[in-house]
Formats: sequence, C-alpha cells, structure tokens
Amino acid sequence: MSKRNSQTAKTAARERLREERERQAKRDKARRQVVVAASVVAVLAAAGGIGYAVVQMNKPGYWEGLKDAKVTAPANTSGTDGTTVVIGKDTAKKTLKVYEDPRCPVCAQFEQTVGTTVKKDLDDGKFKMQFIGATFLDRGEGEGSKDALSSLGAALNVSPEAFLEYKSALYSTKFHPQEADDKFKDDDYLIKIADTVPALKNNAKFDDAVKKGTYDAWAMAMSKTFDTNKDGVTGTPGFVMDGKKLTADSQGTPLLTVADFNRVVGAALKG
Repeated sequence: MSKRNSQTAKTAARERLREERERQAKRDKARRQVVVAASVVAVLAAAGGIGYAVVQMNKPGYWEGLKDAKVTAPANTSGTDGTTVVIGKDTAKKTLKVYEDPRCPVCAQFEQTVGTTVKKDLDDGKFKMQFIGATFLDRGEGEGSKDALSSLGAALNVSPEAFLEYKSALYSTKFHPQEADDKFKDDDYLIKIADTVPALKNNAKFDDAVKKGTYDAWAMAMSKTFDTNKDGVTGTPGFVMDGKKLTADSQGTPLLTVADFNRVVGAALKG
C-alpha cells in the first residue's frame, strides 16, 4: 500500500471516529436532559404531593365542616336551628330537660330501666320533656353519636312518638353497642333498628334522610347546644328541671332507678 493510500485511510478512520464521538456526545447530552427533566418532574410531583397532603390535612373533616353549614331542621322542633325539642302535652306545667349521648352506656341503662316510666309520665301529662343530644363520646374516636343523633332527627321529622320509640330502640339491650364499638356510624344498622319501629319500618323518607345525612348539620347544631348549655351539665345522662340539676344523691349520681326517678322528679314537680 502506498503512503498516500495509507494516509488517506488513516484520515478517513479519524473522521469516522470523530463523527462517532460527536454522535455519542449528542446521545449523552440527550440522555442527561431526559434524566434532569425526569428529576424535575419527580421533585415537582413530590412537592405537589406534599402540598396536596398539607392542604388535605388542613381541610376540616366532614362533621367539622358542618358546624357552620346551613341546617335543615326536622319537623316538631323550634328555636334556633330547630335545636329545641320538647315532647309532651301542652297542659303539662313543667319541663324535664334530658341530656343524652347516643353512645353513652349509662344513658342506655337509664332508658332500659326508667324509659317506660318517662313515657307514661309524658302520656299522663305530669311534665313535658326537652331532649338535648350530645356527641362528646365521638371525640375519643368515631362518629356514631353524630350519626345516631342525625337519625333521631329523621325520626323526629316523622313524629314525636316515632322519635321516642326509636330512641328507646337505639338504647335497647338488643341494639346498643359497647361504648368502644362505633356501630352507630353504619347507616344500614341505624335503619335496621328503625325497622323495629312501626312508623319507621320501610319508611323511604326516613331511610333516605339517614343515608343522605339530611339532618347531619342539625345533629352538629344540637351537639353545640349541649356543649354550650347553661345548666352546668357536662356528662350524660343529665336531668334538669326549673334550672336545677336532678340527681339521686349529693354525689351527683344519675337517676338510674325508677324509685330514684319518681322520688327526685316528684319532689321537683312539687317545688
């Protein structure tokens, strides 16, 4: 091979090598750009995810968000947001305030033991009953008190009698769960209990109100009434007549027997 041909071959080889290096450099540059772009997207996505998480954390929960919501009050109520619930004969001269939380086991004990006596006294016109619903037992964990209180609103919308019967069913030994069991948060369970009340059984309007949460905001308004009450009641069950708390003894024991209820309420009615 001549020197000239040899030199030409070397030059061609160097040119091919240079071109290959340039192509490789371009591929490397493009690869780096893709990596950088992907990294930026990942960072932005992470930042967006964190931002979204922060926004979600700062959003009020469903029930919390209802505190300032427009209230749909049930029928058979009065007062601000329909939070005054008074049941009984108009001829009754005095009113017994009854404070209860649906999940409260002591309220269940009272209803199971003294509930029929209260119903008879209402029917006899001895006194009217003002119901104040609480939901403080949900503060530990759960939402059953609020859901049950909302469903009580749906029952009250049907009639005061349906309300009393449904309340009795909720507190019954058959249906009332243990305090730690948030069973009342289940709409189907609340409707199952309602099916034991003739006026509520297969009542499409009642069922729809429970499932749609028609009276959820009302439940929150009622709960606020308990939280801000001026009777000094901080626990349930609580009983007040003529501005005075009624208890079985000086230690503040609730009225959990028929004897105690008749004795203390009877004295208050005479006072």
